[in-house]
Amino acid sequence: MMNLHGIYPPCITPFTDGQIDTAGLAHNTARWMTTGLRGLLALGSNGEAAFVDEDESERVVATMREHTPRDRVLLVGTGRQSTAATIEATRRASRAGADAVLVLTPFYFKSQMTPDALVDHYRAVADASPVPVLLYNFTNVTGINLAPDTVALLSQHPNIVGQKDSNGDVGQVAAIVARVAADFPLLVGSAGTLYPSMMVGASGAIIAVANVVPDLCVRLYDLVRAGRHDEARILQRRLTPLAVAVTGTYGIAGLKAVMQIAGYAGGAPRMPLRPVKPEAVVVLQRLYEELVSGS
Repeated sequence: MMNLHGIYPPCITPFTDGQIDTAGLAHNTARWMTTGLRGLLALGSNGEAAFVDEDESERVVATMREHTPRDRVLLVGTGRQSTAATIEATRRASRAGADAVLVLTPFYFKSQMTPDALVDHYRAVADASPVPVLLYNFTNVTGINLAPDTVALLSQHPNIVGQKDSNGDVGQVAAIVARVAADFPLLVGSAGTLYPSMMVGASGAIIAVANVVPDLCVRLYDLVRAGRHDEARILQRRLTPLAVAVTGTYGIAGLKAVMQIAGYAGGAPRMPLRPVKPEAVVVLQRLYEELVSGS
């Protein structure tokens, strides 16, 4: 069975003049692979997947696969609004080199996305997928919550092998862990709740700030696993200000700006997202320098 435990960045997709910067993506991927990250997520929310077309998606996955050794996990976001489109995106990602796929809940007709509809959707995707499937719950984006009982039911499918939950709700993490088998990993998407989430059973995280400071995120994971809780709590407090800045405060544009500061290929987001203002870059640089200077 695939070992999914650990830390992953939801990798940004760098653009130059509105086009995918494959050289920059290759540079970022190779640099991430010098760290202790368990793997990478291509084309998640922070990868601006909603703004990347199908041919571009294949190019992103192929580029990252070329620079990601087979002993690391390459996850790819393939959630689409219809089941048929999700299956096709999943097959394309598999052909391009994905080890597993992360499937966001469909949400356009959210009032009709009942637990039964979601179960049918995910089972159909998992039945058709050539690679393992992870559930992806992100209520702030979708307006839909994949409830613990629904996750537990879906976890019984042999090709559904884990979940990412980005809600930052430690109580829900605990409820899911209590309902699924011990070998069904739950990865959280909120860096600010990584320590408490792991304390109630989370297996790791897919977190935006790991794009910028992957080693510090891995260190927090390792400290918790080693039972070094005082050190883990201190590091959690240190990581949280930058983590909040590149998610809730400034979003993807802020994440890309601080990646440039850290020597990665970041660039601007695609429209209609806008780059951060110069004064925000000053704040992000200060937060980044404060974090790394104390490491």
